[in-house]
Amino acid sequence: MYLKTKAWLSAVRLRTLPLSVSGILVGCGMAAIYGQSDRIVFILALVSTLGLQIISNLANDYGDGVKGTDNDERIGPKRALQSGSLSRKELRTGIRLSVVITLIFIGLLLYAAFEGYPAFILLFSVLGITAVWAAIKYTVGDSAYGYKGLGDLFVFCFFGLLSVLGSLFLFTKELGWTDLLPAVTVGLLSTAVLNLNNMRDFISDSRVGKNTLVVKLGIPRAKAYHFFLLLVSLLCMLYYLIWVDAEWYQFLCLIVFIPLTIHALRVRQIKSPVDFDPELKKVALSTFFMALLFYLGFNIFL
Repeated sequence: MYLKTKAWLSAVRLRTLPLSVSGILVGCGMAAIYGQSDRIVFILALVSTLGLQIISNLANDYGDGVKGTDNDERIGPKRALQSGSLSRKELRTGIRLSVVITLIFIGLLLYAAFEGYPAFILLFSVLGITAVWAAIKYTVGDSAYGYKGLGDLFVFCFFGLLSVLGSLFLFTKELGWTDLLPAVTVGLLSTAVLNLNNMRDFISDSRVGKNTLVVKLGIPRAKAYHFFLLLVSLLCMLYYLIWVDAEWYQFLCLIVFIPLTIHALRVRQIKSPVDFDPELKKVALSTFFMALLFYLGFNIFL
């Protein structure tokens, strides 16, 4: 029982979960600027997002395991299917169960947020189902988009635009063009995490035909792309805070760009793919703490 529990916790990839809720924290922080808040909607949005991330992690373990992408050449922790701690059947069952539970929470979220707005319930139901599809199809199936260099685009859209703007819309039922800026920030930082992951796995991915954007660009260009992601994310958030006339303490979320700058200099010097692995945690946690500080700045002090 202990070994199975450990295997499932490994497959769920707990260290990825803080990054997944970053967009929800930012979106709910922005809602406070509009004078909107709802604790039930906030909690259900967090749980639904965690469910989507767990689906993605289990599906990624299954998809890469079946395709042989997770092999002895791969850098990083061994995956559940790769190591044999979970079977294909067990992972498929886990994915299906996660989908059902997540869809239930999405339904509860939409009812809580949009009671009396049937058109919005329908629209967000479609978006929710699409998010589940995207979580699975990243690596699963012959048409897995992660193997075609489209992972970055999907991460940017779902972790950034949909997560931030969608959670904001749950409260406000409207959006402004400047609301795009924090969404772009979270999307770019989330994409930076994926880019690091793909730089780490560059050699093994290229050998098995997983044509990530890094495989297509090569490491030098992927590094330049990484710096671009970090720089533009900073500029977007800075411009947004100036635009909304934020108080000094609400600018504290930008403090995470100090360690991110040090990280960027470190990435520039990396020669071996294995050295990208510890950088993943730095960007993921920095993104989470940026989102948390943003949320607290606009929810506690307003």
